[in-house]
Amino acid sequence: MADTLTITDNRTGRQYEVPINNDTIRASDLRQIRVAPEDFGMMSYDPAFLNTASCRSAITFIDGDKGILRYRGYPIEQLAEQSTFLETAYLLIHGGLPTQSQLTSWEGDLSQHAMLHENVKKFMEGFRYDAHPMGIFLSTVGALSTFYPLAKDVDDPASRRLQMIRLIAKVPSIAAYAYRHSVGKPYVYPNKELSYTGNFLNQLFKQTEPIYQPDPILERALDVLFILHADHEQNCSTSAMRNIGSANADPYVSLAGAAAALYGPLHGGANEAVLRMLTGIGTIDNVSTFVEGVKDGKERLMGFGHRVYKSYDPRAKVIKATADKVFAITGRNPLLDIALELERIALEDDYFISRKLYPNVDFYSGLIYQAMQFEPSMFTVLFAIGRTAGWIAQWEELTSDKGRKIARPRQVYIGEGQREYPPMVER
Repeated sequence: MADTLTITDNRTGRQYEVPINNDTIRASDLRQIRVAPEDFGMMSYDPAFLNTASCRSAITFIDGDKGILRYRGYPIEQLAEQSTFLETAYLLIHGGLPTQSQLTSWEGDLSQHAMLHENVKKFMEGFRYDAHPMGIFLSTVGALSTFYPLAKDVDDPASRRLQMIRLIAKVPSIAAYAYRHSVGKPYVYPNKELSYTGNFLNQLFKQTEPIYQPDPILERALDVLFILHADHEQNCSTSAMRNIGSANADPYVSLAGAAAALYGPLHGGANEAVLRMLTGIGTIDNVSTFVEGVKDGKERLMGFGHRVYKSYDPRAKVIKATADKVFAITGRNPLLDIALELERIALEDDYFISRKLYPNVDFYSGLIYQAMQFEPSMFTVLFAIGRTAGWIAQWEELTSDKGRKIARPRQVYIGEGQREYPPMVER
């Protein structure tokens, strides 16, 4: 007998059998449950989609209770230790790790498309010097749609692949120029002799030296951070990417919408909030007082807890180890001691343990970015570079699905019933 769910409607006494597939039921199957034939039928009400699956995906698996994160079946810990970001991006988009020849071809394609059109640079120069780099980033990504109008043919696999290559290749150049524009420095052209991440550092920090050589430890640390941020299932920005893409929108405008969602402080700006919190605590001696303030509702604990993870975020473990390597080069961030003491107290306190508040990916990432001389305004942009690979993989999965439909959630209407329009003199 097939797996089914038997529902009894106590209003009518009727019973309904709803099929179960992958531990889910189709919300549309609830429509058959109605009191009268003219009724619309039963709907599920789930604000913020706390328990609603909006798609089927083969890209990322998360078990929040066990602290598991896998890309295409590969544990995030193994990818962070053994893979490069471009290998991981290939994995997310194509479904498997590349062979050496595939990786060489992939890297070559990306290197070929890293440069920005001169008119794109002029577009970016139109922003004020103090414009937020994330605002420049998402606006420029959206503007690329006008430079590559053939991207609108989303049903052409060859066109989709070309646009995906362009996006992964160009987002570091856009991000780097957004930063340099904010500090009044000229655009630095890509260097094909450097790695993807090494070239990004070159475009960010090159001064007057003939050839910029990134520190290999810092280069690898940033590569690991890109891997850790590459995808994270159906989060706010990824859902935005899929929703926009469901209208057959091209990947540039879809990604601009996803980046706009990431721009929100509840999504991509959490690591900056952690830095503000640690700076506000001031010294290790103040940590205990701060923790008591959190318990009393007077302080807010940032970088702990997650909508999905109910145990230690596996990405946080990797980042913590990466931080030690970075600080060995840059010098120890004075906020690190405060962070370690805060983590120690929180992990031993029943108040936080009972609420399953464990460090997440944002707790240490901001400390690393700060040590690498990034301004806090760049933190979310760095997040977006890594997440571009995941956004594109999700867009490709959606767009190549022949059964795709435009997103159109239902609502529960709680407004007025029909009213008659009154003349002005009667209002």
